[in-house]
Amino acid sequence: MLVPQEMNAAVLTKYRNIEYLQVPVPSFTDDQVLVKIGYAGICGSDQHIFNGDFHPRTKPNMIPGHEFAGTIVATGKNVENYNIGDRVAVDPIIPCGTCAACELGHFPACTSLKLLGVDTNGGFAEYVTADVNMLYKLDNAISERDAAMVEIFSIGFHACNRAQIKENDTAVIWGAGRVGQSILQAARTKTDNKIIMIDVLPDRLKIAQDNFENVYTVDINRQDPLEVVKQVTNGRGVDVAFEAVGHGKELKDRVHPVRGCVQSIRGAGTVCVLGLADDPVPLIMKELIWREGRIVASRVSHGEFKEAIHHLSQGHLKPDALISNVISPDKIQDAFIALENEPEKFLKVLIKVA
Repeated sequence: MLVPQEMNAAVLTKYRNIEYLQVPVPSFTDDQVLVKIGYAGICGSDQHIFNGDFHPRTKPNMIPGHEFAGTIVATGKNVENYNIGDRVAVDPIIPCGTCAACELGHFPACTSLKLLGVDTNGGFAEYVTADVNMLYKLDNAISERDAAMVEIFSIGFHACNRAQIKENDTAVIWGAGRVGQSILQAARTKTDNKIIMIDVLPDRLKIAQDNFENVYTVDINRQDPLEVVKQVTNGRGVDVAFEAVGHGKELKDRVHPVRGCVQSIRGAGTVCVLGLADDPVPLIMKELIWREGRIVASRVSHGEFKEAIHHLSQGHLKPDALISNVISPDKIQDAFIALENEPEKFLKVLIKVA
């Protein structure tokens, strides 16, 4: 197809202000492709970018968006195995390739990790350029809309892989937001055993319970989560505990989520922490030592796009459970304000770009 010189894009013109403007279509190198975007998702990180929380890493006059998929419309002359017309999901991770973690091939731990849509212009636009090593071909069974969910599902699969959750394991997930729900869906492809979801918002807990069997929910405002864990596991504790709360608020007579995860696991169990809070965590290390438990961290993903695409194409995942709304690009400013003012009403908001 003939690629236009200009495109529409949602541009962060100043903090807390996104405008839908015409901008030049990005150029691409001999080793890159140009992708026409179908749908893009608004992430919690995008909300931080919107508010200026990532300054000076992200500055005005940039195009956010790192959760998206689309169709290749042009390729550089060195590109092999990808052709015009291929539908792809784009992994936004850009590791430096030279730090100690990258030398080990552990790219999520890159000390200067960058993301397309955070450190470079991203997917809230009609077109974006991407390196071929960021591309994952999509199965025809996956709709354009659902393809935009591959990135968030990959976060859930990466957490499950970091925690080494396996068949017949029990689990507890603190936090039933976008990440927590993605962990639940990924975990359900690995274990049919009991999973406990904990949150302060009953509507989010209902989403988990309505869509999956053998899920127990805990409204932390009304129930002591540790008591529920004991009851559900007959005092044994869970095999794996995930913390996906992040910036949680302190609740009277309720344990901090990270410490709660430690207290939830059985002997030799695993805690996987994902929440990016800045506050100190009130851990008592002997509680972990007595259990000889293990704490691992999970950040972004590490090739789990392939796993997410497989399970999406097989119908094992339920994107409808996560998608709260689909908007047109000119409504993106309103969407960010709504996500800020009424977060309990939304999980994943998608932008229909094409």
